[in-house]
Amino acid sequence: MSTEIPADIVIHDGVIVNATGRRRGTVVIRDGRVAEILEPGMTAPAAHREIQAEGRLVIPGGVDPHCHIGQELGEFPMLDDYREATTAALWGGTTTVIDFAIPTPGEAPLHAAHARLKLADSARCDAALHGAVVDWDSTTAAQLESMAEMGILTTKMFTTYRDGVMAGPDTIDAVMKTLDRLGGIAYVHAESNHEIEDAVSAAVSAGRAGARHHAETRPEDAELAAVRAVIDVAERTGTAVYFVHQTTPEAVDLVAQARARGVRAYSETCPHYLVLDDSAYATEVAERFVCCPPLRSRATVEGLLARVLAGDVDTIGSDHCCYSTEQKLRHAHDVREMPNGMPGVESRLTVTFDALVVRNGMREEDFVALVSSNPAALNGLRTKGWVGPGADADLVVFDPELSKPITAAGSHMATDYSPYEGREFTGWPVVVVSQGRVVVDQDGFHDPGAVGRPLRAVASLDGTHGLTRVGRSPQLEADHPSRGTL
Repeated sequence: MSTEIPADIVIHDGVIVNATGRRRGTVVIRDGRVAEILEPGMTAPAAHREIQAEGRLVIPGGVDPHCHIGQELGEFPMLDDYREATTAALWGGTTTVIDFAIPTPGEAPLHAAHARLKLADSARCDAALHGAVVDWDSTTAAQLESMAEMGILTTKMFTTYRDGVMAGPDTIDAVMKTLDRLGGIAYVHAESNHEIEDAVSAAVSAGRAGARHHAETRPEDAELAAVRAVIDVAERTGTAVYFVHQTTPEAVDLVAQARARGVRAYSETCPHYLVLDDSAYATEVAERFVCCPPLRSRATVEGLLARVLAGDVDTIGSDHCCYSTEQKLRHAHDVREMPNGMPGVESRLTVTFDALVVRNGMREEDFVALVSSNPAALNGLRTKGWVGPGADADLVVFDPELSKPITAAGSHMATDYSPYEGREFTGWPVVVVSQGRVVVDQDGFHDPGAVGRPLRAVASLDGTHGLTRVGRSPQLEADHPSRGTL
């Protein structure tokens, strides 16, 4: 009789897909980690739970680098808390979320970070945090140092929203210099404020301030101008910079060109900018699609898709913002007052897979890089984003052929609408394992309770952040922990 202690979970005969390669094999999970990967034909140990994955992909759990959970910006509180948002994330195959600690007016960045970490106590999956700075003062450098000691190495700044969260040029410069010293990365929402204010003023004067005209109020040139300005600062200071939710091919090109000059510059985009376009603003539910930056023209969407497929975009985040239709409708006549943003933490993997792999032939390895491996690497989460011995047991059995529609009724986010309502998408999680526990399977959601851990970022050893370049021959960076697992 065998005396071997049974494994917790064995996932049999899947196609294991990492950003750096793929292989068929069996995954053995013990104590919340991947213990080993067995070659086909090897005898697997007994296990408390066995999952048959034949014909399906086994991928690392999604890492969503851009979530806004339960935040209150202006008049409107977002409708979810950490329990609800992370439950929805797990349903969609995302096992790590990264939220933002954005200070309220007069609040210190460090205080905002501590307050948000307390809110994460109800999380159902692991969670990390970006800091944020609005105004620089004599205490800010010390606060950023304290946040780095807490494992928060990324700090967001906005170049727009005057009298709200906008950081001025001097603040951006000072924050970036400090982050470079700390081994951190500046996260930037890049839209030129004065160009947006001019466009908004023109729209208001013309009686075109409603949701149907939202795209006019935030032109593409505003995004380009801000990206140029921030790259200039990054190049001068040597600081790593990450541009959130880029919407145009020209903006992505600016970042790629900077990277070619040696600037550590990175691009993120979102599923809605790859699938939806500004024709949504001509519908009867235009207010549902108000987000910043706005949806762009079909030609711009196609150009952005081409850049993603060419490998010039590093990550895909959801920019999840959970509002209701009623909240969106309250000021539908005036986008200056409307809450902007769309729900998306649950649909990110499926919409991205359908848009890039199914419809455009992207390699599944590159899909994994965009939604899991690269977000983990950029955010210093060394045990996330890969499947191999020593990695956290955050895995998704993913059916690349399953097709079904996305609907609000069938989703689990704390909202009453989906921007993709009724549209058919191919590629869905069928089993989700988080921290070595099965949390989603054919029987539904198995609530693990408030087990989410606050994650600490670890600075890149050589400053390169260990990315796998999408669309190019995979290179295994020396400081990436998955080296040699495939």
